[in-house]
Amino acid sequence: MVRPATQDDLSAILAIYNDAVLHSTAIWNDQVVDLENRRAWLLDRQSRNYPVLVAEDAGKVVGYSSFGDFRPFDGYRLTVEHSVYVADSARGSGFGRALVEALFKPALSLGKAVMVGGIAADNVASLKLHAGLGFIETARMPGVGIKFGRRLDLVFMQKQL
Repeated sequence: MVRPATQDDLSAILAIYNDAVLHSTAIWNDQVVDLENRRAWLLDRQSRNYPVLVAEDAGKVVGYSSFGDFRPFDGYRLTVEHSVYVADSARGSGFGRALVEALFKPALSLGKAVMVGGIAADNVASLKLHAGLGFIETARMPGVGIKFGRRLDLVFMQKQL
């Protein structure tokens, strides 16, 4: 089940986020965050009418997705950048796909025309997921990131909504 996130989901969202920080190149941050950080993030998204969605399996939050402004300039007002994270134990079960698909309708209702995903080039599963949802690769930026002491390539994929 995919549904809007609530304050009660923040502990699970925090755990998924911090696990990605510590163990993956899905998030290019080095430091974990606290519950107050995720609370401020949720309130910011909600204040902009941007969705934060969670996927539940047997009553447990196993993933989340959201989108925000692509860039903070007027000319990008039709474009959003999304993010999706799934708990390690639930990957490969269709939750990521459901969470991304569930973002399309809210984006359209806000007048958005393009959804962008910035994905680490080594994240083959995410690249495949997005391609399967109709996202196309529009840019590949070699060595623009760093994590775990190694340089990372960034792939931009986008979908016309």
